[in-house]
Amino acid sequence: MKSVLVTGAAAGIGESVARMAASRGYRVGVMDVNAEGAARVAQSLPNAVALCGDVRDPDAVEAALDQFGEAPSVVVNNAGIVRFASLMDHTLEDWKLALDINLTGTFIVARAAALRMREHGGGSIVNLASINAINPGTGIGSYPASKAGVIRLTEQMSIEWAQYGIRVNCVAPGFIDGGMSTPIYANPEVRRIRGGAVPLKRLGTCDDVAEAILWLASDAAGYITGQNIAIDGGVINSVIANLPRV
Repeated sequence: MKSVLVTGAAAGIGESVARMAASRGYRVGVMDVNAEGAARVAQSLPNAVALCGDVRDPDAVEAALDQFGEAPSVVVNNAGIVRFASLMDHTLEDWKLALDINLTGTFIVARAAALRMREHGGGSIVNLASINAINPGTGIGSYPASKAGVIRLTEQMSIEWAQYGIRVNCVAPGFIDGGMSTPIYANPEVRRIRGGAVPLKRLGTCDDVAEAILWLASDAAGYITGQNIAIDGGVINSVIANLPRV
């Protein structure tokens, strides 16, 4: 049986990945710093285990992998955070927090898992970036920089770890109605404006992202590594299309 370890799996995209993976026969490690949330999700799934751990803490990550009890076939580095502020108003503490969780945490989890995958013939790692890593928005502090780092890190991992049969890819979600964006889309006017600006004319869902992640992790994508796929309904390619010609 294939297995998947999902970080930040107590809610949002991570929870969707965990639920979708379980429905497709994976054994699922539901990892989150929120122990109660991880337990809630794991208890609702067949063949799942709740793993409490902070991705910034190498010892906690090793303990979670030990508790999982096997080298995961797939790791999904979904744990992330955003602190809303302009760069001039962004505190150094919040700047470091996003980098520590989004970028360093991704490295810590991926490296720990890759060392185990190497001993078992390989595996697949999918990291979560953002369209903000490609076209940064305003008022979100160090989030774009941290996610841009995830894309470059993904490329480096893919090159170094291919020799061990480990594929590493990345997805960049766009306007997703869920997870960290839930407070934004609670405003109906924001939903209308943002959804209307998407070429596919709707906001994305957590399941849209989960589908892409599990495809990248699967054997169907067995010759793909080092890639970043934007899951955005066409947003990052639509700047010129949304500007008037006269």
